[in-house]
Amino acid sequence: MYKTITIKLRTSGIILLSLLILTACSVDQVYHHTVLDKQANWVLLPVINQSQTPQAGERVEAVLASLLRSRGINHLTHYPRTPTSQVLTMLDDQSRYEAALKWASKQGFRYGITGTVEEWRYKAGLDGEPAVGITLRVIDLSTAGSDHNKTETSQATTPVVIWSATGARTGWGREGIAVATHTLLNKLLDGMIFSQHNK
Repeated sequence: MYKTITIKLRTSGIILLSLLILTACSVDQVYHHTVLDKQANWVLLPVINQSQTPQAGERVEAVLASLLRSRGINHLTHYPRTPTSQVLTMLDDQSRYEAALKWASKQGFRYGITGTVEEWRYKAGLDGEPAVGITLRVIDLSTAGSDHNKTETSQATTPVVIWSATGARTGWGREGIAVATHTLLNKLLDGMIFSQHNK
């Protein structure tokens, strides 16, 4: 009897551990071109929202900026906010991104960090678990072409992506979506490798 209870408890423990693993972050490091410099000038570019939740990109930006500074990226600037008079542009994430990239390319920043939100919602059901899917990219703004030497027929140079990672997370029913986002972004940023020089 005691042995049967012990076996059942062990089986329950294995099942519980498996469930914990399944609900943890799934992170896929897709590209890593070079080590990054924390001391360089960084700019936070718009995070494009591809989810069904309005302004999910802006919410990710707020958490991302805080996490980057906590990791020692102190020279971090946020792209200029769109004037409220330009409501349609503000609602179009791609237009916001392109305007911010054009501005950042002229400001002398070394790195731009951006990304996309693929999922940001609570699942249907009694528990309503939060589900988040995010991709981050670091681009080398020194490779962005200047508009001054471009003609109308020439194509603008797209900045080179030097680091990117994507991941998804499903949290517990009582967990807020902000907690799930914070956890996932931390996991994604863990994949960055920084240079060790001192200035």
